Amino acid sequence: MSELNKRIITSFLLLILVFFSFNNSIVLYTLILFLNFYVIDEFFKLFKKIYRNKNIFIFIALIISTFYMVYFSLSIIYFLNGPFENNKSILFFILLICISTDVGGFVFGKTIGGKKLTSISPNKTISGLIGSFVFALVFGYLFFNIQNNLITINLNIFLFIILISFVSQVGDLCISYLKRIAKLKDTGSVLPGHGGILDRIDGILLALPLSIILIIITS
Repeated sequence: MSELNKRIITSFLLLILVFFSFNNSIVLYTLILFLNFYVIDEFFKLFKKIYRNKNIFIFIALIISTFYMVYFSLSIIYFLNGPFENNKSILFFILLICISTDVGGFVFGKTIGGKKLTSISPNKTISGLIGSFVFALVFGYLFFNIQNNLITINLNIFLFIILISFVSQVGDLCISYLKRIAKLKDTGSVLPGHGGILDRIDGILLALPLSIILIIITS
């Protein structure tokens, strides 16, 4: 199975799982606990490789990561239970932007190639950067138009999509940088032949809380 097919299947399954979690609190909290457990474990393995026997640095980095994951989880729970109308559709919209960003970057990067974007991640190209924005804008705007009666965001929709796509790519680069230092290809092996959970949701981890903050402060 090609890498593109793996990304599409994983993304599709993630969206289905998220959809069902929106309608069942047990599924939602189970999904959040699952993500926290595996992501923190993968962070721990990264930090062990990076800091070797420097246990104090491993401990500090792990504490910071754990606090961030708690913040990430609570921001989702608060948003879904907060005073925002149709917040489930908005959250689904944000996830779609992040996933389109990931798939678009891969498609353009592999089919067009070209100049490397940064030494942090040798697989990232300028064409991939452009593809990320193109896919995010196309699929994000299509979904927004279909669900425009359910999605209320007090920001220019194009600016919102571009900003979230950009932050998602920054999150991807941050994890790629950690993997490069740790000399690891993947953060884990929980997804056979596809890597770890952190490999797949690195952009979401950074973009989703920022999106929620933007929506809250502009509402």
